[in-house]
Amino acid sequence: MTSQLRLILAIHNHQPVGNFDGVFEAAYQDSYAPFLEVLQDFPEIPVSLHLSGSLLEWLVETHPEYIDFVRRLIDRGQIEIVGGPFYEPILASIPRRDRVGQIRLYRGYLEQLFGTTVRGMWMPERVWEQSFTSDIVEAGIEYTILDDFHFKSSGLREDQLHGYYLSEDEGRLLKIFPGSEKLRYTIPFASPQETIDYLRGVAETNPRAVVTFGDDGEKFGTWPGTKKHVYADGWLRHFFEALRQNRDWLKIATLADAVDQVPPVGRYYLSDCSYREMTEWALPTDQQELYTHLVHTKEHEHDWPQLKQFLKGGFWRNFRVKYAEANEMYTRMMQVSRKLDDLDESTRNTSKRGIWQQAQTELYRGQCNCPYWHGAFGGLYLPHLRNAIYRHLIEADSLLEKVAGRTDRWVEVTAEDYNLDGRKEIRIGSDRMVAFLAPNKGGHLYELDLRQPAVNLLATLNRRPEPYHDKVRNAGHQQHAQDGKVASIHDMVKFKQPNLDKLIDYDRWPRKSLVDHFLQPQLSIDAFRKGEGELGDFATGVYETVLRRSDDRVEVRMSRNGLVGPYQIRLTKTVAVDVNVGGQIEIHYQLDELPRDIPLHFAVEFNFAAMAAGANDRYFYDATGKQLGQLQSVLQLNDVDRLGLTDEWLGVDAAVELSQRASVWTLPIQSISQSEGGFELVHQSAAVVPHWQFTAPEGGRWEVTITLSIDTSVAQARMLRDAPVASGAR
Repeated sequence: MTSQLRLILAIHNHQPVGNFDGVFEAAYQDSYAPFLEVLQDFPEIPVSLHLSGSLLEWLVETHPEYIDFVRRLIDRGQIEIVGGPFYEPILASIPRRDRVGQIRLYRGYLEQLFGTTVRGMWMPERVWEQSFTSDIVEAGIEYTILDDFHFKSSGLREDQLHGYYLSEDEGRLLKIFPGSEKLRYTIPFASPQETIDYLRGVAETNPRAVVTFGDDGEKFGTWPGTKKHVYADGWLRHFFEALRQNRDWLKIATLADAVDQVPPVGRYYLSDCSYREMTEWALPTDQQELYTHLVHTKEHEHDWPQLKQFLKGGFWRNFRVKYAEANEMYTRMMQVSRKLDDLDESTRNTSKRGIWQQAQTELYRGQCNCPYWHGAFGGLYLPHLRNAIYRHLIEADSLLEKVAGRTDRWVEVTAEDYNLDGRKEIRIGSDRMVAFLAPNKGGHLYELDLRQPAVNLLATLNRRPEPYHDKVRNAGHQQHAQDGKVASIHDMVKFKQPNLDKLIDYDRWPRKSLVDHFLQPQLSIDAFRKGEGELGDFATGVYETVLRRSDDRVEVRMSRNGLVGPYQIRLTKTVAVDVNVGGQIEIHYQLDELPRDIPLHFAVEFNFAAMAAGANDRYFYDATGKQLGQLQSVLQLNDVDRLGLTDEWLGVDAAVELSQRASVWTLPIQSISQSEGGFELVHQSAAVVPHWQFTAPEGGRWEVTITLSIDTSVAQARMLRDAPVASGAR
């Protein structure tokens, strides 16, 4: 052949904000470093390399030799550095000001670090909306990569996708490359020859084509089974050798090379989309199951190749509908972003500008996409990733309070639609904590942020049906095998713990705090764990709310008339924070109009997240300080007036104190979810449920005061100790 097909290899390396250091290190040893070591032996093969900011900051700190390695390959023209939003947010999940800000900030950081010009960007999770075009161009970017699925579902044919297109918004033009789904599944899972044969077929019909491969670098060593396959068995070296052997007709190019040497195919507008699998995951569970059934039913029919390009699933933003917890993170992030923007002008030329910029960095880190959705990887289901998001958002919020000049003790209460559900929630803020209450959803305490050590004790997750739960049930203990071949991450079935099929449970109410239950008398803990025995309509009912304020104390009084079986009663709970005891939340319950001579069983559920299970330094303790077991323990305690939870690693101690002695249940809330390593049991929170069984006293009124005491003195001492050596990321 005299003409040459251009193949672009775009590699995306990413580790989410908050991932364990050991995971970063393993990915470095298994994927990032060995890939470059093989690549350097093939100087005629260039790649476009994207490193997410969260990963790059870790590499700069931990493996500066990798940065030097990349610089050397840049200098000899073998690597093009590709930018993107700094901390890998999905652009649809952040406001426009932060899209432009993150992309522009990271472009400057990369250019300074590597001494190169950054012209292109990686689109996080390839989640695309047409309006992003003008934002990306405003941030100084010329081109990006999406999937061929975006183009096909917008009306283009396979044979029209061998190049790149111009797209436009508000008069600004962006060049967009379609990444090949075929290559995403052959590289590195099929033999190198299969990729060569596919490319040769393209070249025979379109000899000046540009074919783009864009995918995760972790599939070259980090994904299960790939380290041996890619390196020990030599797949990557064989692949590069195959490219070298076919260089008479196959030219390896970077994105920049293609833009500079090949004109665009034309202009096209793409529908809002992501890669095919992501659109499936974004669907509600029942619709996802239907979608999968339809695909499996139709894929063997003769017209399937024509039909499938028009079949796509859901819209990425609906992850915030599918998972209330994702919406809670999103709306908290939006609050901080808005506060940051409001304070920008007032601090632009002041001594507080540096604090504002620290807050901006914390906000941007809190926008990292991984915990905001769930698919083949753990994502939202991984507590340490959710905790990291809240940590950075809380840090940003606290820094902005300093910018606003609030350095003394203070407390306030406000009402707004904080979670964007069309109803008002209550925010209690102080110098020590921020608490959010939802009067229209059971009067729950649904977020409790401790400013130090920047932890949300209610970053919980409900157990809900997932499409893969049927796979767990059907698979039992069987592990996936594919005749010795390396399976794609989307095809694997592996249990990380035994008997997972027997541990699937679903929650019937939000696992938050101040969840009010009226239960069957003598109900067992096992029945309660299964969601049985509820007699009242208070757990998710609507509460009327009155706010009371003074300089030193705020109160939120929530009340409702509801049913317990056939009886109507009135419940009033008052949540108070006093500036002089800032580490306490006082909750007073008053039950009125109780039926005479009827046994009642009243319970208040608390949940504690962020405090890990399975460790000896995280435990329950009683009023005498005696340890009662790790935080995943199932306890049935009687005649209790105090129960505490300690996380020595976090430096947090939480105690529930009761004015009337009670029985207390503790239960672990554990989900069954999928991850790249297989299906796993994940501890989400520890439920603490004080409950009282009684008959109404004379007058039909019963009362109890519950004090939630939070001691973070250990965490604060650590922060003071470490403050002199703390340093910024950039």
